[in-house]
Amino acid sequence: MATVSLTGASKDDAATVFGVLRTAFPTDRAPDDVPQGQPGDRSAVWSAEFEPAQDWIPTDPTPLEGSVSATLQGDYVAVDQLFEALSAAFAVDHWGAASGDQEKEVDLRLGTKE
Repeated sequence: MATVSLTGASKDDAATVFGVLRTAFPTDRAPDDVPQGQPGDRSAVWSAEFEPAQDWIPTDPTPLEGSVSATLQGDYVAVDQLFEALSAAFAVDHWGAASGDQEKEVDLRLGTKE
């Protein structure tokens, strides 16, 4: 199991990223549970949990309106599979990582592949 948190994105881009991951992996969110906008100038953090599987379904490159900051956190295998799925769909800049005995966290910037 891994948690994906998205920031710095429009609700549409957040929905796009979660849609790609939902296509590839089971999630704790219902299909109609999509990111909602925040009133005013408040920035939003959207998160969902995904259960990566050995046989995940890759997706084609998917456009975004802007860039999205993503944090992946969970066990090593789950984070690596989520990273691979995101890399197939988006341009990914790797910002940093922290590792522990059983878990790792990876910070990414997602954009449209060119």
